[in-house]
Amino acid sequence: MAFAPKPGCPMCGIVAAASAAALSPSSPSNASPPEILWRDDNFTVYRETANPVSSKGHIVVVFNLHVPSLYTLSSSDLPLLVTLRDLSHRLLTSLQTSSSSPLASPVSTHTQNPLDATQHLRATREKFRIGFITPPFKDNKIPVTDHLHAHAYVLPADRLGWWRSVAYSSVAWYEVDDLVAEIREETSNNRVRSGATPRPIDFVPDAGARRGTADGIETTDAGLLIADPERGEASPNLLPPTPGTTRAQLHPGPSSDASIPHLQV
Repeated sequence: MAFAPKPGCPMCGIVAAASAAALSPSSPSNASPPEILWRDDNFTVYRETANPVSSKGHIVVVFNLHVPSLYTLSSSDLPLLVTLRDLSHRLLTSLQTSSSSPLASPVSTHTQNPLDATQHLRATREKFRIGFITPPFKDNKIPVTDHLHAHAYVLPADRLGWWRSVAYSSVAWYEVDDLVAEIREETSNNRVRSGATPRPIDFVPDAGARRGTADGIETTDAGLLIADPERGEASPNLLPPTPGTTRAQLHPGPSSDASIPHLQV
């Protein structure tokens, strides 16, 4: 299996413990077992209580698969990154507004009014930070560098020491919205850099996720997202891998849907 659990990996231990509903593994900080806030097919989220960077809330979103690096992701993983961002928003909001467990209800999938959604997204960008710490930097309190995970916390980061703050500064920090925008710019050749004011493309999770050549051949990598058919999500495994990549070796050969039909005139 690609990205199989790695023996001895603290993050793999947390994922396994959450899956088995037995919180027994050691956390990355070698403290008490973590408080699991969310578990689905793609992510396991725990609350950082031993060494939070913010007194108002700090969560760690762990990829269930042992994905070794941020650079393993491709354009087909855009829906996964958007899901990570939206899930983090919801959990951080839940921690602030309610003492009940965020597990009480699933992630909302109803369609919001565009104006309300824009105001909500702008407000959360002003209150929360969600992103990745890029190698060779690391959070010395959670020193896991070979299992991809994101940090999300409520501003301000009032519990950062001077050394730890380097990992959360612009030197090492990769905001998830900036990552999504950069991938979209690469695949669509449009400048869609996100900012304080959301743009319409911010509300289209699949925007920029597929790519192909001028002659209609799709070259989208197989994504990491495990689709939920009940939510109308298509399986990313139907998309062929880019030739010459690691995923091409794991998933050889294009699918039957790899070619975009030519227009008959």
